[in-house]
Amino acid sequence: MIEFFSNLFEPIIHILQMILGAFYTVTSAAGLVSYGFPIILLTILIKVVTYPLTVKQIKSMKAMQEIQPKMKKIQDKYKNNPQMLQQKTAELFREAGVNPLAGCLPLLVQMPILMGMYYALFNFTFPSPEAASFYWLPNMSEPDPYYILPVLSALTTFLQQKMTSTEMNPQMKIMMTIMPLFIGWISLTFPSGLVLYWVTMNVVQIIQQWWMYRNEGAAAKEAI
Repeated sequence: MIEFFSNLFEPIIHILQMILGAFYTVTSAAGLVSYGFPIILLTILIKVVTYPLTVKQIKSMKAMQEIQPKMKKIQDKYKNNPQMLQQKTAELFREAGVNPLAGCLPLLVQMPILMGMYYALFNFTFPSPEAASFYWLPNMSEPDPYYILPVLSALTTFLQQKMTSTEMNPQMKIMMTIMPLFIGWISLTFPSGLVLYWVTMNVVQIIQQWWMYRNEGAAAKEAI
């Protein structure tokens, strides 16, 4: 399965590894011989380039969450009338200006890049032991021996989800707990360079989401 997807995303993987190598040329010339710095820089570059798609995705998710209480009432009221349920749901989407598919398209566009980055780092060959190390990590091809990155991956995933979620049903609350724990668990066995990419991606998205909604908090305080 890994080999299949690796072949599928091979062109993107090749481009990302070329960019990673270019960043390494720059950072190593500056005296930073670890590949950890190019990984961070490339992750930031990807998140900056895909920022417009991230904005559309998050706004669509927020809008869908905000109308969840109304959707629940419609589902309860017309649960025995599928045709009317579909009609009333469509009317609710039109009134709220929400397209339920709007959040999927940006994610589908970003997915090849994210998957390409995953496979670009999964079996990455570092040119030297110095290049493979990064601060407390002796080798980014191996799991973090101190479990720092797995803990950070779980925490940043939880925070990123919490910033995106508004109205939450019980299923979403359960998912907000399970998903970070799952990410942290699989990070225990993943190459630490890959987990560094995930943590950096989460941190950048948290900053981007804060930037997107920074004025909402001020507006709420003024309203009070």
